[in-house]
Amino acid sequence: MARTKEFDPDAALHRALELFWERGYEATSMADLVEHLGVARASVYATFGGKHELYLKALERYLETTDPAIAEALSQPGPVLPAIRRLIERYGEESARDRPRHGCFVVNSAVELAARDPDAARLVEASWNFLEASLTSALTRARAQGELPPDRDPRALARFLVVFFQGVRVLGRVPADDGRLRDATRQAAALLD
Repeated sequence: MARTKEFDPDAALHRALELFWERGYEATSMADLVEHLGVARASVYATFGGKHELYLKALERYLETTDPAIAEALSQPGPVLPAIRRLIERYGEESARDRPRHGCFVVNSAVELAARDPDAARLVEASWNFLEASLTSALTRARAQGELPPDRDPRALARFLVVFFQGVRVLGRVPADDGRLRDATRQAAALLD
């Protein structure tokens, strides 16, 4: 009986996430995953299922690490709008600095898979809904604290910001004029004035 190679499933999942993020779903073969993870093919199937299941687990892992950090940043006590402005600036700066042009794993999943993969679409939509809810809550607090005029609609503004964030991530993948990202970031931040 052949010995199976022992491995750390969490570390393997992280490495799979890196590879899917770099190459995308379609351009990553099971052979690529086996080589990148340094794990026997049978162990990958036994632990994660097939390539699709591994991709979904990698996307879930990405969401577990990114979504809570955003919600935490937006839920701190005190003035809200400076935190949202920092988030807007961070998205713009990260997208402009993304020289490998990998973009955001959620946005990449939306563009590559969501139209034909209901499981990926569900995870993408859940992430965007979470971001929208976090922003709506923060903007509602900002309005209650007098930082935002009473006639501003927190939910509509949150939805705009969700779309802005995803668009910035898409632009960051394209080798283009970073001035477009800077201008868009400035305009999005100005909407909070």
